[in-house]
Amino acid sequence: MTTGLPSKKPASWRRQFAKTWTSYLFILPNVIGVVVFLAYPIVYSFYLSLTKWDFVSPPEFVGLQNYVRLFTQDPLFWTSMKVTILYVLMYVPTGLVAALALALVMNQKIRGIKLVRTAIFMPVVTSTVAVAIVWVWLLSKDYGLINMALQAVGLPSVGWLSNETTALPAIAAVGVWKAMGYNAIILFAAVGSVPRILYEAADIDGGNAWNKFWHITLPLIAPAIVFVTITSVIGAFQVFDQVFIMTGGGPGDATYVYNFYFFRQAFGQLKMGYASAMSYILFLVMFVSTLVQLRFTREVAGAAVQGS
Repeated sequence: MTTGLPSKKPASWRRQFAKTWTSYLFILPNVIGVVVFLAYPIVYSFYLSLTKWDFVSPPEFVGLQNYVRLFTQDPLFWTSMKVTILYVLMYVPTGLVAALALALVMNQKIRGIKLVRTAIFMPVVTSTVAVAIVWVWLLSKDYGLINMALQAVGLPSVGWLSNETTALPAIAAVGVWKAMGYNAIILFAAVGSVPRILYEAADIDGGNAWNKFWHITLPLIAPAIVFVTITSVIGAFQVFDQVFIMTGGGPGDATYVYNFYFFRQAFGQLKMGYASAMSYILFLVMFVSTLVQLRFTREVAGAAVQGS
């Protein structure tokens, strides 16, 4: 039975269609940006990794030759990868422990702690180049403030950046100092979200500070620790600025990290195809390491929760 009234369905459909396409138009600039500045470069760089290109002549397709050469004919590839892994092993655990300790301190009710929370973030927002230049002066063997302090207490000067034994640890220490504030703020937020009632219950049961940290704090902030660990590993594999400014890859090959070698191949020798292959190998290394970390940290977090 008809009522004689016009149907509203066509108008509703057109209105919904207009809203949908209006939404698409709003996100279109971001989509274009992602395609042009992210997706296309990723795909094109993979194509370049299969070519021989020097910025001048057209790319020459060589297949997997660049990858084969990296693994079988380039000792500096293995040297730079070894140095980078050593840097990761120095930087990540030290940075995580330092950031966690700082987060626990910031969570205490201490006079002036708000100023500390602000101050520790200043290195994070400071240019890496500026930080590296300042630390070059601080670590100088002849006129650095650190060696002046050592001499003041009767200890000999140390060539922090000119000694093959101390150069890489010194750069790792600078990296930890710069990133510690960012990681500490994340962990501080996680620590602050732990319900206070759990600590009160632990106090009633006679738990000490270590028991509360191990059985309450650590399991509940495990997701934040996982995030900090993964981002720290990714950042450590990509280290370049500090090395370029502070040591230039030296002394010898002591700080010849992977990205520094990549930079030399790409912009020093104009081997863009070779450098593109290096970038994809680094991506695979970081991807695998991230998967391993996720599985390991989940198992550790699960064991901690069960133990608590």
